[in-house]
Amino acid sequence: MQIWVDADACPGVIKELLFRAANRTKTKVTLVANQPMHTPRSEFIDRLLVPGGMNVADRRIVELVEPGDLVITADIPLAADVVAKGGQALNPRGELYTHANVGERLAVRNLLDELRGGGQITGGPANFNAKDRQAFANQLDRWLTAATR
Repeated sequence: MQIWVDADACPGVIKELLFRAANRTKTKVTLVANQPMHTPRSEFIDRLLVPGGMNVADRRIVELVEPGDLVITADIPLAADVVAKGGQALNPRGELYTHANVGERLAVRNLLDELRGGGQITGGPANFNAKDRQAFANQLDRWLTAATR
């Protein structure tokens, strides 16, 4: 069992939670990004630098993910690919993507993308806040508890 992080757009506060959880539970966490990043020294925390380009980090995560792994990402197409490979994906706002819900979330995302492209919807998601952080922490704790059983 391992946690993969789509790290380029992951909020710093979420990375800090993951670092603490990795050390506390002795769970391997790997940050995948196309830019160098700082991580604390730990045998449970690693980083993987990939070349720049559209979806390069996403493709690498999909190549490496194993059934039972968890991927931290706000990218719903990546989450769908992870779920198809037997993993689970957790949004930094605390939504867990599984076989039961990822298809619907992908369809909604695609619809909203079309509406934005047509100018019918403007703006994006609300700012990340303390409620989102707590929802993520709760969902991560549930996943870690289930994974260590």
